[in-house]
Amino acid sequence: MSRPGIALVGLGPGALPHAKSLLDLADRVDVRWAASRSRDKVSAFTSRFPFPGTTDVAAAISDPTVEAVLVLTPPAAHLAVAERCFAAGKHVLVEKPLELTVAAGERLVATGRAAGRRLGVMLQHRFRPASLRLGERLGEGALGQIVAGSMIVPWWRPQSYYDEPGRGTVARDGGGVLLTQAIHTLDLFRSLVGISAVEAAQAATTALHRMETEDYVSALVRLGNGAPGTVTATTAFLPGHPERIEIMGTLGSASLVGGGLQIAYLDGRRETMEAEGATGSGANIMDFPHDAHRAVIADFLDACRDGRDPTISGEEALASQRVVDAILNAAR
Repeated sequence: MSRPGIALVGLGPGALPHAKSLLDLADRVDVRWAASRSRDKVSAFTSRFPFPGTTDVAAAISDPTVEAVLVLTPPAAHLAVAERCFAAGKHVLVEKPLELTVAAGERLVATGRAAGRRLGVMLQHRFRPASLRLGERLGEGALGQIVAGSMIVPWWRPQSYYDEPGRGTVARDGGGVLLTQAIHTLDLFRSLVGISAVEAAQAATTALHRMETEDYVSALVRLGNGAPGTVTATTAFLPGHPERIEIMGTLGSASLVGGGLQIAYLDGRRETMEAEGATGSGANIMDFPHDAHRAVIADFLDACRDGRDPTISGEEALASQRVVDAILNAAR
């Protein structure tokens, strides 16, 4: 069977785990282009990975041998690039978040639907083995009725991170810690227990950073079944610790810490999965394994082949972005 042609558009740091994943999936995909308008980025990327490079993004997208495009640009460019891809008949996988705003995300999703193309979003925490295991246990009702839940992202980013052009700005990133870093954990939390309402919230830029957007957010929420929940996220917690999800049920409680899982049942049983690696919670933002990225891309390829939506579809990402908006609106 022939391998589908893939193009990457956007070759910043976030493209690295995608590229590593595509090398692992070489028996399934043919990377036709690694494209960026920056000649320096193309040169640096192609010196590290054996992919053809180009600064002609439009040509890479329109190449008839390309069936799908991985859009790895900053969020501000997702809609424009994806619209060009859909117009050329390509399937699209975009980096998180979906777009700068809910309205732009809605337009992106609608454009893909109208074109009859598949749209996936890289929210890879859902594909960590421990996340999948916890989802299975919740689906089986192993924890009983969910009575409360919480998530916390106690990450750290030095000021040098935000000194790079566009970082932490509304114009390029669309928001701060909640949309840029904590969106992964928020999306996973929402997929596991639901978030039906935001009761109250606060957002702030702490004295540890000079930046336009927030580096601290906390919120009181209602889970999908109406139970109480909390959301906390920051990039001001030195030196940075793995994100955490806690779920309390009538038959037991679960702690998902980074990529590790512990479940304690009322009948005395225990279930443990060790974390598979770091999570990028500190100053080294790329300090995490690319296994979950590979799993998302593999699911996306399966979806394109089988004519179904990817597990993390545009609508799924949009639902999480609406929660981000609701929290920040409540904080205002």
